[in-house]
Amino acid sequence: VQLVESGGGSVQPGGSLRLPCAASDASDSLNCMGWFRHAPGKEREGVAGIRTDSGTTYYADSVEGRFTLSQDNGKSAVYLQMDSLKPEDTATYYCAADPFSLDCTPVAGFDWTYWGQGTQVTVSS
Repeated sequence: VQLVESGGGSVQPGGSLRLPCAASDASDSLNCMGWFRHAPGKEREGVAGIRTDSGTTYYADSVEGRFTLSQDNGKSAVYLQMDSLKPEDTATYYCAADPFSLDCTPVAGFDWTYWGQGTQVTVSS
């Protein structure tokens, strides 16, 4: 399974971006999908996760109420809608997925099987 991310870029504070992540060759059902981020000088952070069979979503406190994670009907793509962006949201964002994990919360995702290459998000005036 390959995860292909897109949608990164530069935006002013208060702006929005949408990050799609598509799973190729997802013949195995992906139980969990989500997004993580890593900024220079900071620890990697789980941002959001979704359990694909139920659509249940989980968010880090730092993005709750500003970011929304959704999936397509085929459950092989997810979309991270990021609104009210702040400079501290600047990071490389990575999509991740796992076929077996039962814990789709962001904190559990660091052990997930599949990872994308990352896409840069910069929030600056």
